Amino acid sequence: MESLPCKECRGLCCGPVPITIQDLRSIKTALKLMPEVRRSELKKQKRYFGTCIFYDLDKDICGIHKARPSICRAFGHYKNLICFRKPEASKDLNWVVTEDPIGILSVDFTWKDFDLLLN
Repeated sequence: MESLPCKECRGLCCGPVPITIQDLRSIKTALKLMPEVRRSELKKQKRYFGTCIFYDLDKDICGIHKARPSICRAFGHYKNLICFRKPEASKDLNWVVTEDPIGILSVDFTWKDFDLLLN
């Protein structure tokens, strides 16, 4: 998050977020390791429509940064995923999807789905 000006964006670029099966596995693992108190804090937050369910509005950070989806890792670094606040950070290349998405966070996968996956 240090390479892009994410602070004070309030998650405006964080959604909709397509995820792959590998992203889902990583998120599930991260959530299992996350303290219940922290999961509960994230889960209870009201978010802007379409904003990722894991964006922490209270702290203005990604709540699963180490396990964030591949598109989030690429965001801001490719010309087809450009950060409007720091366009010079992008390469002159387009990011290419290597695995088909299985759904969208906040639409196809909500906290309810992750609660079921964790049990």
